[in-house]
Parts: sequence; structure tokens; C-alpha cells
Amino acid sequence: QVRLVESGGGLVQAGGSLRLSCEASGQTFTRYVMGWFRQAPGKEREFVAAISGSGNTAVADSVQDRFSISRHNGKHTAWLQMDSLKPEDTAVYYCAVENLAARISYGSNRYDYWGQGTQVTVSS
Repeated sequence: QVRLVESGGGLVQAGGSLRLSCEASGQTFTRYVMGWFRQAPGKEREFVAAISGSGNTAVADSVQDRFSISRHNGKHTAWLQMDSLKPEDTAVYYCAVENLAARISYGSNRYDYWGQGTQVTVSS
């Protein structure tokens, strides 16, 4: 059974930084995309960033200059570095994996596995 475990969320003041981690386990992954989505109260889940196995990345326009994504294939781990955080970044952040994929997808329905989510709260 595939398991994605996120960590690194918390409470931070505006302008601060957080680094989220996601570790995948339970299956021998070969070709897959790791992504981050977020969902704020009353809003739909939205794409934040994703990275393919070859290292290609995509980051949402809303966070382009502040967030970055990286991964370690051997450890099946991805990180989301979030800098210059704003109150509007407050949300539950979810890690997701699209299995058997080489190209990044932006739609949440393309991802096969999801973590439980980690809360990020940015105070003003």
C-alpha cells in the first residue's frame, strides 16, 4: 500500500519560510511525478508545484517567485521550499504522486496517491 507522509507545516509570520517534506513508501516507484496542492477553507484544491523524475518542475504563477520544489529520487522524497510567505498562503498542503508519469500534470484528478495533508498558517 502506498503511503505519502508530509511534514514541515506549522505557524509562521508573514515574510517567513517553511519547508515541507513528503516521503513516499510502500511501492517500488519507477517513473512518477511528485506534486504539491493546497486547499484553503471554502476554496477548491489548487496546484502549487510538481516535479518529474527527470527534474522538470512546474510552479503555480501565484507562488512562482517564492516557492520551489525539489526531490531525491533514491529517497522517494520531495520538498516544497516556501519563502516570503503571505497570509493568503494559509491552507492545508497535500503531497501527491502521479504514478507511471514522465510529464507534469496540473489537475488533481491525474494524481493517484495523496498524503494526509499538513496545515500551513501564515499570520499577518
